[in-house]
Amino acid sequence: MKIVLDTNSLIQCVPRQSRYHIVWESLTRGEHVLCLTNEILEEYVEILQRLTDYETAELIVKTIVNSPFVELITPYYHFQLIEADPDDNKFVDCAIAAGARYIVTNDRHYNVLKEISFPHVDVITLADFSELMK
Repeated sequence: MKIVLDTNSLIQCVPRQSRYHIVWESLTRGEHVLCLTNEILEEYVEILQRLTDYETAELIVKTIVNSPFVELITPYYHFQLIEADPDDNKFVDCAIAAGARYIVTNDRHYNVLKEISFPHVDVITLADFSELMK
C-alpha cells in the first residue's frame, strides 16, 4: 500500500519507544511504500535537524533515501486544496500523483479533504493507521 507520511507523523513514528514505531518498522520492511517528493524530503530534513542532532537526522534521511520501498514522486499539478496551511499541499499533491491510499497525519488542516470529492484523498491519523497494521 502506498502512503504519504506527514512530517509530524514521521517524527512520532521513528523513535523505538514510540507507540507508533510499528509504522516506521513497516516502512523499513517494505510492507508499505512511502511516497515523497523532493519538497517533502527537504521538510523532513529541516524538521529533523531542528528536533534532533545532526547525526540522527542524517541517519533517518539516509534510511529513507536509500530504501527500495520509497517512491520519489514528481507532481505536475498543484491542487491547492488546503487553504488554512498551504505548506501542507505538497503532501496532498504527492498523494494524488502517487495514487497513495492514505496521507498519514494528525494535522487537522487535512480534515478539509473529507469535504472534497475530487480529487479524492483519504486521510488517516497515525493512531488509526497503526491500528490497521495490528
